Amino acid sequence: MYTRDMPSQGLHKELEALQVHRQPLQRRKRARRQVTIAQIAAQSGLSTATVSKVLNGKPDVSPRTRALVQDALLSSGYRRRAVNGAPSLIDIVFNDFDSPWAVEIVRGAAAAAQAEGLTVALTALSEGDERQVWFDHITSRGTRGVILLLSQLTERQRGELVARDLPFVVIDPTAEPGPEVSSVGATNWLGGLAATKHLVDLGHERVAIITGPPELLCSRARFDGYRAALERAGLSVDERLVRPGDFRVKAGYEQARFLFNLSRCPTAIFAGNDLSALGVLRAAREAGLRVPEDLSVVGFDDIPLAEWSTPSLTTVRQPLLEMAAVAVRTLVEAAAGGGSPKRRVELATDLVVRESTTAPR
Repeated sequence: MYTRDMPSQGLHKELEALQVHRQPLQRRKRARRQVTIAQIAAQSGLSTATVSKVLNGKPDVSPRTRALVQDALLSSGYRRRAVNGAPSLIDIVFNDFDSPWAVEIVRGAAAAAQAEGLTVALTALSEGDERQVWFDHITSRGTRGVILLLSQLTERQRGELVARDLPFVVIDPTAEPGPEVSSVGATNWLGGLAATKHLVDLGHERVAIITGPPELLCSRARFDGYRAALERAGLSVDERLVRPGDFRVKAGYEQARFLFNLSRCPTAIFAGNDLSALGVLRAAREAGLRVPEDLSVVGFDDIPLAEWSTPSLTTVRQPLLEMAAVAVRTLVEAAAGGGSPKRRVELATDLVVRESTTAPR
């Protein structure tokens, strides 16, 4: 028997055990707080003013000096202290804005950010751009967090974002993001399976695929879904019907022309995305093939153009607006919670049947 003022022996032991487990965490937190800009400066042999310039993205620092500071930040586990007054800006960084897919993501992010009282800033990376520049631009203007589209963070980039105390989310990462990275994507494997199964169920046996870039995780997942659907139907994958693409209209057009010149043409094509599918539709028209009477075509994404193509495109819908909204909410929660647990979100895809598919003649 015990009173509220005198804990029992069992409860006392539980509290002692809790304290034991909590102490290492407390020591780690104290150790992390003890890393200062002055210590980083001493470690790198530079002034505190120079270290501060690198942390704040100032341009008047040489590449060699910047690298010295970045190495010191990563090795020490430095984390910038939180400041009063959270920034009202979210940055979106992408490799290519010449895509309706990216436009839809930006639309969704802008709407979700507005609902949170935030605005978005866009950074487009062209081929050959210095990848460090966007870090500097972002940190110099202040931001709530960063959304990266179709990207794969290097260990250095991830470390720099952590050192600057910037939450980040990757949408459709190019490779497995790992447990330490928050990511948002769609069920690409199931989407590829559904697209191919739809064609097989219609009676098509020679189903070709025009893939996306092989370095992208979503491309590989869609191809795996295509292969699984064929195997489940007892059909083998004909390597001549597997054509490499890059998610662009031109590649879809060129690869479709190649397929039409085979001695045994496919009766259906699953294009890795809607832009590739639009290229297939043009190639079919030029070859005198009617869609869907002579050739069925399925895309992926369900961009606005898919509904308005001629014929309207059967496709797999990705919830692009919702994917962007989830990414924004993840950043907001991470910033409010001082870095919430990392999470990987995959939203469901749906097959949208329109006019571009039918049973083979």
